[in-house]
Amino acid sequence: MTTKHQIMLIEDNQEFRSVLEFSLSGESDMEIGRQCSSAEFALRVLENEPADKAPTLILLDLNLTGMTGIEALPALKKIAPQTPIIILSQSNKETDVLTAIAKGASGYLLKSSTVDQIIDAIREVIAGGSSLDPKVASYLLKQIREHAPDDDVNTILTSREREVLELLAEGYVKKEISDKLGISYRTVDTHIRHIYEKLHVNNGPAAVNVAHKLGLFQ
Repeated sequence: MTTKHQIMLIEDNQEFRSVLEFSLSGESDMEIGRQCSSAEFALRVLENEPADKAPTLILLDLNLTGMTGIEALPALKKIAPQTPIIILSQSNKETDVLTAIAKGASGYLLKSSTVDQIIDAIREVIAGGSSLDPKVASYLLKQIREHAPDDDVNTILTSREREVLELLAEGYVKKEISDKLGISYRTVDTHIRHIYEKLHVNNGPAAVNVAHKLGLFQ
């Protein structure tokens, strides 16, 4: 029997926790393991568990009672550095998105996302990718198109890498980028690896954030 990926859910809305737990219960490769109603409780749980018992992935709400998700991110990354974190929030504020990415989130989804979108995002991030909700990433794409980069920045990435980065900012995953650009999945993976290396980052949201700071975005 294949061991399921254990997802830790940090969410103070009990009804939403129950809905998400039920929605993932039918999946063969993942399930909601630990449920925590506060960031403080989640941190205590992680501190008291051995490293080999760390969850595969953490779903984190931003607007928690007490310590917020933004405040908890650095502490969660310190305790469980190998565990990727996806923000699952009602907030589509640009500042929340960029701050969460800068603090180490591997994905950002809105709670209005469908169950399938959430499940796909979890699988993508567990596989080493990233996931940005198109609704919260669209303004990044708009800025890429409207604001030409400086010459120095322009030399960092090739034109194809910039196309891939643009699609990452729009919220596309690797398979979708492959289909949209008419190139193989392996080629997309290579381009993304080169983008990460050139921008000195480990995931897609971080690449978008660094590009923002370098002037690819306003």
